[in-house]
Amino acid sequence: MGKYKSNTIRKALWRIWIIALFTPIWAYAESHSYDGILNELDEVIARKHEYRAKHEQTIAQLKQQLVAETDNAEKYKLCGELFKLYLHYQADSALHYVEEKQKYASAVSDEGVETTLIINRADAMGVMGAYNEALTELKKINRQSITPELLLSYYYALRTYYGWMADYTIVNEEKQKYIEKTACYRDSVLLLVPEGASKSISLAEKMILDSQAEQAIPILNKALSEPLDMREKAYVNYTLALVYETKNDVDMQIYYLAQTAILDLTASVREYASLQKLARVLYQQGNIERAYEYLSCSMEDAVACNARLRFLEVTEYYPIIDQAYSEKEVQEKRMGWILFLTVSILAVALVILALYLYHGMKNLSLVRQHLSLTNGQLKAVNEKLEQTGKIKEVYIARYLDRCVSYLNKLEQYRRSLEKLAMASRIEELFKAIRSEQFLRDERKNFYTEFDKSFLELFPNFIEDFNNLLTDDAQIYPKPNELLNTELRIFALIRLGVTDANSIAHFLGYSLATVYNYRSKIRNKAKGDKENFEQEVMKL
Repeated sequence: MGKYKSNTIRKALWRIWIIALFTPIWAYAESHSYDGILNELDEVIARKHEYRAKHEQTIAQLKQQLVAETDNAEKYKLCGELFKLYLHYQADSALHYVEEKQKYASAVSDEGVETTLIINRADAMGVMGAYNEALTELKKINRQSITPELLLSYYYALRTYYGWMADYTIVNEEKQKYIEKTACYRDSVLLLVPEGASKSISLAEKMILDSQAEQAIPILNKALSEPLDMREKAYVNYTLALVYETKNDVDMQIYYLAQTAILDLTASVREYASLQKLARVLYQQGNIERAYEYLSCSMEDAVACNARLRFLEVTEYYPIIDQAYSEKEVQEKRMGWILFLTVSILAVALVILALYLYHGMKNLSLVRQHLSLTNGQLKAVNEKLEQTGKIKEVYIARYLDRCVSYLNKLEQYRRSLEKLAMASRIEELFKAIRSEQFLRDERKNFYTEFDKSFLELFPNFIEDFNNLLTDDAQIYPKPNELLNTELRIFALIRLGVTDANSIAHFLGYSLATVYNYRSKIRNKAKGDKENFEQEVMKL
């Protein structure tokens, strides 16, 4: 009955431990190849305010120069610089500096000034989501009368406009129409754009749409190997992310989206698509916490930039991820309670087990008492058999103790005589008393008596002791000795004197000397070196 009860408790405890160890954990613990780049991105987001502060400082310096400048042509250039700094950072401010450029346009002799202003205005309006207004501006341009350089900018503006419209439109027929328009103006860009990163990006985009994503990878990798500014690097990395999205390679897509986001945030760009797209992909991968953080950062930047399309993109997914994040927090709390209850149950089970073991120990104690009575009877018989041996061992122990005590007294007596001699200045007495010959002789005689007594009790000790050693390590006393130092140390161990301090005191050696002898001989043992001294005590 007791055995059955013990097995039942043991099985129950195993069930509890299995539940505790194998309960599904909600943490996103899977390791991926892109973990390193995501950690780097997390650090950049944490330092976002530092990059923004530097960007604001650059803007403030240009504004101060603009206020101090008296030449309208230079003011035009400064407004152009401010427009570029604000375009993807704060779109309404970018539009403001387009209007400021307009004020100083008459001071610039370039005939393409008006066309440049229209394109700038359309770009700012596009970022702000004023698509109809942007297209109205672009329609003012007569492309037959502008330079090839401005024509390229014009095609870029229209390609960007129709790309925005394709992203913004939810009606499939309209979306397809805008996609075709985007492709048309992309082809126009490819006719005019010189060799470089911009051409590689446009060509790669065309290849993606033509289901030739694989051929776009070497083109973009080559572009990355060339000297590029941060915006060009960002565009190339984002296009690579689109390529790997087409190939359904999620790891590489995440990697290049993260690279793009790092470049965007480091350059203080707040109108971007990389981070919110990365958030959506991570959400689909189950990394809800990072998805929530990235989407929150994207929303904050889209609002600050007044980028309508980016804000709409974020708000499309934000409720879904926000709800998932909230559910994750609820699940974490629930799992915390489950773990708390599991630990509590384990604690109760351990208390029950402890009580059960205590009860079992009490029963075992009773059994031991019965065994003790039986052992007592057996010991009485054994004591009679061992009495003779014990008498010998006790006699030797007392004998040795008295001898050592006698030697100590003689040493103390010699020192007291030495002090008297020094006090009385009797030089001859002092020399005689300081002589150690008497003590050496007495110690020698003492060891001789010890050796004789020991060998009378254990006549085969030397032979038996050497049987425990290797053939090349046999120890025998000299012809005029009964036992040498090594044998005497292990003779004491055979008598039960195993403490190194006691052995050193008995033989008059240092503790280190005794340790060295014991270690040296133990290393020459035939069998187990750790149990060598226990074997000696059995001789």
